[in-house]
Amino acid sequence: MEILAFGVQSDEKPLIEKAFDKAFAGQHEVRCLDVFLTADTAPIAAGHEIISTSVNADLGSRVLQTLAAGGTQLIAQRSTGFNNIDLDVAERLALRVARVSHYSPYSVAEFAWTLAMAVNRRVVRAAGRTRDFDFRLDGLLGRDMHGRTAGVIGTGRIGEAFTRIAHGFGMRLLGWDVTENPACTALGMEYVDKDRLLAESDLISLHVPLLPATHHLIGARALARMKDDAILVNSSRGGLVDTDALVAELRAGRFLGVGLDVYEAEAGLFFVDKSLEGIDDDTLARLVTFPNVVVTSHQAYYTRDAVSQIIDTTVRNIADHLAGRRSENVLVPALPAG
Repeated sequence: MEILAFGVQSDEKPLIEKAFDKAFAGQHEVRCLDVFLTADTAPIAAGHEIISTSVNADLGSRVLQTLAAGGTQLIAQRSTGFNNIDLDVAERLALRVARVSHYSPYSVAEFAWTLAMAVNRRVVRAAGRTRDFDFRLDGLLGRDMHGRTAGVIGTGRIGEAFTRIAHGFGMRLLGWDVTENPACTALGMEYVDKDRLLAESDLISLHVPLLPATHHLIGARALARMKDDAILVNSSRGGLVDTDALVAELRAGRFLGVGLDVYEAEAGLFFVDKSLEGIDDDTLARLVTFPNVVVTSHQAYYTRDAVSQIIDTTVRNIADHLAGRRSENVLVPALPAG
């Protein structure tokens, strides 16, 4: 059987091929495509029982109907988030959907800190200057993180890893989540309401999933609560932040820095080379012009360790499907109540 993998990066391809060879010993083969799954590319999957997709795949109603009509039975998504999938439609069409429930939390947590320090110490601007042999320090003044307050919104596996690094910096720790993480509490984290966290934190990092309840969690009201010289980092999902409201605050001269690895309208932009044609997204185009903003293209997870774990779990999800097994990674069909 040939399994079709959409949206495969060049770094990922040898890792995916090696994992499939090891797991299936030539019985099942994988064909890696660099194109992403969209309404236009979905017909390519015709005749393939199993496909694998990337985080920015379009798995809305139209695409799912095309996949089901073409004979697809399993969608193995190579990510933890599934806000891009219409699960109700998938279940109605009898499509099985599986995800990667977890992978290295350190990859994302460490990158969130990379963004935080990059904007704090003006690393991108400094590197650009030195390439032009401009060695002045004007405009590069940062500040110590030691003794300042880190606000962690979402204290699961990734939030905990971020908190441990903040603790290593010697920061005061505030947390907000639906449930408290004892490991974070042991590090000295105080759980507070969201408004207090926003008002008191010098650094705010987002580590919650994108759900209807968390869409635009950081909107105009939340941004207004933050300190004028705060740092905001989002390495989770772009829809957590109201980007238009953020741009308005940045235009008003607020915030020491903003580090974004995700963007709410990133589908069709991120993971693609737009350098020659440009983009027609005015909000993103304006966002990247601010000197105190660093935007990267959804790469926080992109370490050899994390990607290898994602691929291994995806292969297991496929093997489970072929063997008629299910695991905690299966989103559709849903587990029966009780």
